[in-house]
Amino acid sequence: MNNRRKPNPHTIKRVIKTLFSFYPVLFPITIAFILISSAAAAVPDIFIKKVIAIIEKWGETGNWSGAKTELVPAMITLVTIYVVALIMVYVYNQLMAVITQGFLAKMRQKMFDGMQNLPIRYFDTHKTGDIMSTYTNDIDTLRQLISQAIPSLLRAGAVVVCVFGVMLYYSIWMTLILLVGVLFMMFVSKKAGSGSAKYFIKQQKSLGRAEGFIQEMMNGQKIIKVFCHENQAEHEFDEINEKLRDDSSRAHAYANSLGPIIMNIGNVLYVIMAVMGGLFYLLGIRNIALSFNPVFSLAIAVTFLNMTKQFTGNLNQCSQQINAIVMALAGAERVFALMDELPETDDGYVTLVNAVIDDKGNITETDKRTGVWAWKHPHGDGTLTYTRLSGEVTLNGVDFEYEEGKPVLHDITLYAKTGQKVAFVGATGAGKTTITNLLNRFYDIADGKIRYDGININKIKKSDLRRSLGIVLQDTNLFTGTVMDNIRYGKLDATDEECINAAKLVGADDFITRLPSGYETVIANNGANISQGQRQLIAIARAAVADPPVMILDEATSSIDTRTEAIVQKGMDSLMKGRTVFVIAHRLSTVKNSDVIMVMEQGRIIERGNHEELIAKKGKYYQLYTGAFELE
Repeated sequence: MNNRRKPNPHTIKRVIKTLFSFYPVLFPITIAFILISSAAAAVPDIFIKKVIAIIEKWGETGNWSGAKTELVPAMITLVTIYVVALIMVYVYNQLMAVITQGFLAKMRQKMFDGMQNLPIRYFDTHKTGDIMSTYTNDIDTLRQLISQAIPSLLRAGAVVVCVFGVMLYYSIWMTLILLVGVLFMMFVSKKAGSGSAKYFIKQQKSLGRAEGFIQEMMNGQKIIKVFCHENQAEHEFDEINEKLRDDSSRAHAYANSLGPIIMNIGNVLYVIMAVMGGLFYLLGIRNIALSFNPVFSLAIAVTFLNMTKQFTGNLNQCSQQINAIVMALAGAERVFALMDELPETDDGYVTLVNAVIDDKGNITETDKRTGVWAWKHPHGDGTLTYTRLSGEVTLNGVDFEYEEGKPVLHDITLYAKTGQKVAFVGATGAGKTTITNLLNRFYDIADGKIRYDGININKIKKSDLRRSLGIVLQDTNLFTGTVMDNIRYGKLDATDEECINAAKLVGADDFITRLPSGYETVIANNGANISQGQRQLIAIARAAVADPPVMILDEATSSIDTRTEAIVQKGMDSLMKGRTVFVIAHRLSTVKNSDVIMVMEQGRIIERGNHEELIAKKGKYYQLYTGAFELE
């Protein structure tokens, strides 16, 4: 978003349209209550004029009883109107609270639901803190817009319209004088408002950057302290914070000056109206208005003074909301930008189904969980074919680039047969993890083919493809909940027994049972209350309970000490039995028993073979294994 771009004028229309779509009945009713209660604010001006006229008549005739007969009903009517308006104000405030919080909840839900469908590329290119700022600060600006700015604008606007109508009814001359002053006020409001708009947009962006930086520093506190980076972190934050202060100051400097300016223009206009009203009255100017008063009376002059104050006061109220409106529009644009992000595309039509295989090898689809899976492949002629899920993966001439013109993988070709263990070794940045990202279709290849059980993975529905793959990443993510919950994350319908068996399989059961509450121990803050190796073991158990035919282990034992690694390796050997496994590792001891080892360098496979074959070649793998060349 260009920092100097003004808020999109269609954004407020979209907010209103969304409000109506969420509350098609309640929102219009609330608006009606606001408008009716606001219209009641113009009633006193009519009654003031009437009261003054009655008093003038009493002064001329001296008939107090007659004046009292007219005055009492007028006062009763006025009080009744005020009571009704007060009830309406109370009701619409209660309704507005319900609408506001409901609107924000629905917006957060739509944002979060949409975010789940975004491609991995989006999260690779957007800071977590900046995204979080959309859920907090930007959403809060919408709260101010809906709960405060919109009702205030509706109320003030309704009062202005009603008062203006009354003014036209009583005196066109005085109304024209007032309009000149109002046009000047509107000119000033537009200048001040447009000046603050671009800085409110900058403020929201700067706020997102500041929150992103703070979150990054909180996550990296140990690294900051280890490398004594505190002063540098403070310096970097000071720069970001100063930018936020500067943008906020400029935005509010424009907005905050608007109110006093409008108020003082209103005061000057009040004096002008008082002078002109007095002159019209003294000179006996003929009053050409809908009231058909032959002359400009004292009652009209006094009433106009009150209406002028009310008119300019409500215009000032409108101007005071410019601050909240501009900020809300800037926040709303970021909210809608997140909601409008294109979801991850999925053109796959091959799905994964439960299957039964008879003695002749015929595959039949079933609703029951059989432990046997098959790819359901519909064809253009209406026929269906079923292919048993076995976990055979091939890559043929695969090229890939994260950014156009910057290739990461070049002509990658490999064959992983069912039950094979394929290892990737090479320096950081060689493209090892990228290959696993392509297998998951987190990214799509630029050229070549990837086939899974002979099926082009572009034809496989992404959710089904990923369901058939188990993955353990180097960076372990655990979620707030019990140990059991985190293991079950790999298979949501898994029983406790299945989760425990998965933990036993990978050697995690021993330490879990020694935790304060065993499997019911609550993990919080990404597992800060357990060791890094234990977190990794839980992540491996999570993949094990899913029981997938293909496993991807991306530095799965990198955070585990040598003793624990031996325990895990034994469990993982059992886990990998009968599965196709892709292993990425810096520790060559973990890939020594692989069926095929791929040595990668700058996005290319430069060597392939098993451990003995590669040692015999005395190439790059030999150098890595003997320590003649370091991976890093």
